Amino acid sequence: MSRAYNFSAGPAAIPDAVLDRIRDDIPDWNGTGMSVMEVSHRSKEFVEVAERAEQDLRDLLAIPDDYSVLFPQGGATLQFAMVPLNVSAEGQSVDYVQTGSWSKKAIAEASKYCNVNVVADSSDKNFTYVPQEESWNRSENAAYLHYCANETIAGVEFPFIPDSGDTPLISDMSSTILSRPLDVSRFGIIYAGAQKNIGPAGVTLVIVRKDLIGQARPSTPSLLDYSVYDKSGSMSNTPPVFTWYVAGLVFQHLKEHGGLDAVAELNERKAKKLYAAIDDSSFYSNPVRVDCRSWMNVPFILQDSTLDAKFLAESEAAGFTNLKGHRSVGGMRASIYNAMPEAGIDALIGFMREFERTNG
Repeated sequence: MSRAYNFSAGPAAIPDAVLDRIRDDIPDWNGTGMSVMEVSHRSKEFVEVAERAEQDLRDLLAIPDDYSVLFPQGGATLQFAMVPLNVSAEGQSVDYVQTGSWSKKAIAEASKYCNVNVVADSSDKNFTYVPQEESWNRSENAAYLHYCANETIAGVEFPFIPDSGDTPLISDMSSTILSRPLDVSRFGIIYAGAQKNIGPAGVTLVIVRKDLIGQARPSTPSLLDYSVYDKSGSMSNTPPVFTWYVAGLVFQHLKEHGGLDAVAELNERKAKKLYAAIDDSSFYSNPVRVDCRSWMNVPFILQDSTLDAKFLAESEAAGFTNLKGHRSVGGMRASIYNAMPEAGIDALIGFMREFERTNG
């Protein structure tokens, strides 16, 4: 069987070595005579999986001791509600930066619970840049400042960590987490859906400073309260054991292959190669301001949009999947998360050049 190069924005590719381990584990995991999907989440064997996953993640990101690591369900989208319910009081102001579809959705959800102040908005140029921080219109007493570090759809990435002062900084890092080293101590909360750089959809990563836990509004449902997950080790109800297990394998894989310094070096090199191929061509273009281009999601537009369908059909036949761009941007989008090998980038660039040669 030949593996396709999967450029999906999510669910995304998983490292081949991790898939091999899963395949071997499925029929008889750790000598239990069962797959990991069949064991009790409270069994000694699975508790060890959960504890190792957390420790490996702490090692990768150098997470300080005054932060808790939670593994709730619901994806990053559920965090759009959990954040305001846990970290703000009813009627309190909160600050949000709007740089794309996901931050826009986070704002809409938070508006149900708070007075949302949009400190900056890049919709005037179809979310192709990050507004300069000096221009932001911050609130005086905001409960927190929220931003999406990488907008998957538009391919826009923050080239800096905002300076929030004493205000807790909160970030949706679903599509950039584990792609490079990160100073966790700059943040109050970091959250990320699993299906980009962590594993299959089903579990969410939440890294939360401990002083922000225990402040949920009295009306907050128990499964939306960070303290419930913190006290129960994220096992207040049955967690998605398979996804958690795969996440743990991915964390181990990253540690065994040089950690996040090595990951960052590879990711930067992959992105530079692909952007260079686009920029050196008059046939393709990227709409994002150069200093805000994402390492993880690379949209590109064909000069002649009538060739889009042909490009997609021929690229699919050549083994490149999920290259169709989001309808709000058009064209193509190559999501090149951690598990996309450099060989996949080289092969895609080769295909793009040949397509340009025969159709340009």
